[in-house]
Amino acid sequence: MSTTANAVPIAASSKQRIFIRYFTAILTDLVILGLFSQYWDRVEISSFTVALAAAVLLQVSLKATVFLEHKTAEYINKRSKKFTRLKRGLAAWAILFVSKLLILEALNIAFGDDMNFIGKWHGWYPLL
Repeated sequence: MSTTANAVPIAASSKQRIFIRYFTAILTDLVILGLFSQYWDRVEISSFTVALAAAVLLQVSLKATVFLEHKTAEYINKRSKKFTRLKRGLAAWAILFVSKLLILEALNIAFGDDMNFIGKWHGWYPLL
């Protein structure tokens, strides 16, 4: 009978940490999409597979958005001397706002009628 009392914990590699981070994020998106689809009449998803693919697309889009925001902040920090924080804040807001619209459109293009956000302009303004 073996015991694990003397076992030494092994630290996770960076690839394992990245996998766990994205696995958790995709599953979180999947659960949220599933719950919205089931309990809110303004979100319609035709199948689990579509929801899973949408969760992956959301994470890829989010990673691209964060990368662009960081590169823009670096550029502003290097080039600008006046009102740097204000410029970074406005740039971050603009990138995040436009990325939301682009992500919704990417979901529309990728999944068409299999995934619908009901509201004005296909969910761009869903509460009206």
